[in-house]
Amino acid sequence: MLTTPTNLLKLARADRHLQPRVAIHYLTEQCNLNCQYCEDFGAWRNAQKQQPLPFHQVRSILGIIRSGVDALILTGGEPFTHPEVDRILALAKTELKFRELTIITNGSLLARHESALAHLDRLVVSLDTLDPSLMTRVNGITTSQALAILDNVTRFAGLQKQLGYRMCLNTVLTPETLPGAAALIDFCQQHNLLISFSPQAVNNWPRYELAVSDQYRSFIEDLPRRKRAGAPILGSDAYLRTLANFEPFDCLPTLAPRIHTNGELSYPCRPLEKAANGQGGRPVNLLDVQSWQQAWQIAYQAHGQPPRNCHSCFQQCYAEPSLMQTRPLDPLLEWLRYPALRAGHISTHAPG
Repeated sequence: MLTTPTNLLKLARADRHLQPRVAIHYLTEQCNLNCQYCEDFGAWRNAQKQQPLPFHQVRSILGIIRSGVDALILTGGEPFTHPEVDRILALAKTELKFRELTIITNGSLLARHESALAHLDRLVVSLDTLDPSLMTRVNGITTSQALAILDNVTRFAGLQKQLGYRMCLNTVLTPETLPGAAALIDFCQQHNLLISFSPQAVNNWPRYELAVSDQYRSFIEDLPRRKRAGAPILGSDAYLRTLANFEPFDCLPTLAPRIHTNGELSYPCRPLEKAANGQGGRPVNLLDVQSWQQAWQIAYQAHGQPPRNCHSCFQQCYAEPSLMQTRPLDPLLEWLRYPALRAGHISTHAPG
């Protein structure tokens, strides 16, 4: 459920400083791939990126998050490059008891961490194509590495029931990967996987070639039909309509705050923090406070209410919660509309 009575009351009072529904922590800035569309990470940047924190500091950061938020997404960089990632997953689930624990990975290192995956509720693998030759260009890897990732996806899809997580593919649509996107949906149906789509962004705006592409618009507009037929597509109809024409929406970014590798909080969101235009920043480090509420109040005092009419990035982890928060009846309507949703085969819950 993406809405809460507290947040509904806040919106009724025109208060946009909403309580988070999930926190996203960049466990490391290091990565072992060089994806061509990634604007922040990649192995070629590792020398310039901050080293991951030791376990005891990660424990402190996650403890502060847990004092105010009960759902956690760990991402990167590539989170499985963190030397203590297995201990961190166990900490988050068994000691801190996050209600929902998700990790977002490129899938290349899964075989080294199989036992730790049992702590997850959701395993999200970033996969943009099933074509190994295209993967070499999109992800900056060798053909053997591409084949290993595809083997990992198939193998760990088959371990979902045994290890207790739900697995999802997160696909970035680019002009290069768009022709193979439908095949990914078929692959997910075959292997009992969920799938979500997001458009490639350039400086927090959709890539121009997608914005003017009839092929892109036709693909997105067909997703509700495929979802109605049982395809395991993550994303509400409202989100998919927004993607089809890049329609403006009222973004509520504090529903999914980002915490950086060193503990700094992006407020109200990562895009505005990166813009350095005075509307956002990194006003507080979670290592310097005693609770999430204290950190949240410092951030609010520094930057105030999130701005209105900000809708450039179209990232699902911002857009989907915002749309569901402002349309609280939509999840119920979708549940009634889609038999596969009632059966638990699809979901409107974004992977982050």
